[in-house]
Amino acid sequence: MQILQMRPTEQVCVDHVRLGSLYAQLGEADAEDVVSRTMEELALRISHCDRLFHASNWGELRKNSRSLIAIADQVGLAQLTAVAHDVTMSIDQNDHVAVAATLRRLIRVGERSLTAILDMPASSY
Repeated sequence: MQILQMRPTEQVCVDHVRLGSLYAQLGEADAEDVVSRTMEELALRISHCDRLFHASNWGELRKNSRSLIAIADQVGLAQLTAVAHDVTMSIDQNDHVAVAATLRRLIRVGERSLTAILDMPASSY
């Protein structure tokens, strides 16, 4: 018997217009502070989603996923926003297999998104 191990990867895209608007509104120092705090909050919430899933706490997982939508959208992480929406929809449909799959994708997209933001020079916004 052969076992095939799949290693899905996710391409992410940062909305430079959204980030540029944030920088234009707040100024560089304040925008960098907002982006830094947002990245920290996203990392914490993504990790919390995983713990909530393993605890089968669907209500809190839904609430946490919904909050990820707003936070990710604020800094132009459209794919993360979409996947968090998919997690929420899977919970609403009471489809635990879909929740598991979309949550794994949320974690992958989240990790890649955080890296993409952190690796971007501020001058590219």
